[in-house]
Amino acid sequence: MRKVPITIMRGGTSKGVFIHADNAPYEHDELEAFLLDIMGSPDRLQVDGIGGGNSLTSKVAIIDKATRPDVDVNYTFAQVSINERYVDFKGNCGNISSAVGPYAIIKGLVQAVEPITTVRILNTNTNKVITAEVEVENGEVKFEGQAEIPGVKGTGSPIYLSFEKPEGAVTGKTYPTGNKIDTIQTKFGEIPISIVDIANPIAFIRAKDIQLKGTELPEEFTDELLDDLEEIRSLAAEMCHFAPKEMATLQSPAVPKLALISEPADYVDTNGILRRAEDMDIIVRMLSMQRPHQALAITGSVCVTASCFLDGTLPSQLFQGQDDTLRIGHPAGIMQTEINISQNRVKVIRTAREILDGVVFTKQDYVIQPHIKREA
Repeated sequence: MRKVPITIMRGGTSKGVFIHADNAPYEHDELEAFLLDIMGSPDRLQVDGIGGGNSLTSKVAIIDKATRPDVDVNYTFAQVSINERYVDFKGNCGNISSAVGPYAIIKGLVQAVEPITTVRILNTNTNKVITAEVEVENGEVKFEGQAEIPGVKGTGSPIYLSFEKPEGAVTGKTYPTGNKIDTIQTKFGEIPISIVDIANPIAFIRAKDIQLKGTELPEEFTDELLDDLEEIRSLAAEMCHFAPKEMATLQSPAVPKLALISEPADYVDTNGILRRAEDMDIIVRMLSMQRPHQALAITGSVCVTASCFLDGTLPSQLFQGQDDTLRIGHPAGIMQTEINISQNRVKVIRTAREILDGVVFTKQDYVIQPHIKREA
């Protein structure tokens, strides 16, 4: 048994284990086994590890000081499967990204500068740069504040995340199939689908095309419906050349994500708050690791935002706004994003919090090699 230094942080609406690269195996197979061990996977409850039995809490960030002059830290994201012996490194998690800046400052990888410390982050999964603006007070990260984000109770200090040149993050193409809209055959008949890779690849379908309103909350997604949606997502994974559709759930469970989109409408969110159609520009219901997302993935929000401004995509057909902001209705509330087309970046506001700093005990011993830079 080995004890490994870790930090547990909430980033946005997700929670993850943060590990310095010095304390994690470097070789892929060894690293995968190590992360499964820490989380207690495969097990739907993850009772023999520190995972929370939900895709939003079965995440890992591996952080290292960068050597590239234009970035401060390298960040590798891992989505640890709950039910399978598999770890997905294909894409990024925007919510977990929001805690990378604070972690880097806390661990001394980036010098604290008051009142705002800017941390430039290289996500090695996508080879894309994210800029985090973090509030600092008395030389330390400030977590208290008045910023609210749907899906998290209470308030916190705002963290501004800017996703730079986010197109083609995983596939190298904005449109992985070469088309803005494709037609696929499903249980519901032929339906249009837009697969867009910006920050992460997302497969967009209209809720009405699969006989849904679009305002459904997570508990309304039955097992039968989730199976039908996974069939659609698996076909999209094959179209992206991630895996054959029959193997996509196992070999590419995290990407592409599936997003159901619909026009603005009144609905009551998961907190019991009535959300009015006039307060939003589009409604999104996203799935993550074959389950309905309780809020909205941040990389998903970046992709939704950009797609609304890309003529010819399904999201752009629903979006009627004129300015550079987008109000996205999701199960936990309404998220606002901002796009700067001339600078090719999308900005979102998040909050984060340090929850635990200590050690985790693994069941097995692993080869922890000397410091190796994980440059993309």
